[in-house]
Amino acid sequence: MVSPSSKELFIQGVTLEGKTFRPSDWAERLAGVMSQFRPGGAQRGSHLGYSPWCTPTTMNGVKCIVVHRDLQAHEPMAWDFVLNFARDNHLQVVEACLIPDEAPGRKR
Repeated sequence: MVSPSSKELFIQGVTLEGKTFRPSDWAERLAGVMSQFRPGGAQRGSHLGYSPWCTPTTMNGVKCIVVHRDLQAHEPMAWDFVLNFARDNHLQVVEACLIPDEAPGRKR
C-alpha cells in the first residue's frame, strides 16, 4: 500500500527477490509510454521528452523510475498503470523525495 506522505515514488529495477529487472532499458521504455502525461496535457509539435511526473534515473547503479504523486491527482489511470507495472513485475517501490544537489543561492 502506498501512503500519500511523500511527493515521489521510486520504482526500482530490482525485484522483491533481489534480482535485476530486465530488459536493461525498462525505465526508459516505461517513461516513454508515460511521456504524454504531463501538466497541461500532451504537447503537440514540441520536442520529445519525458513527463516531469515519470522520469527514468539511476540511483546507486540501479535503474529507477521516479513517479511524482501529482500524476495520481491528474491522471489516476496512468498512476494505476505505473503501480500495476511495478506490482506485476515484483519491483521494489520506495516512497521518497528527490533532494536537489545544491539549493539555489546556497554555497558549499
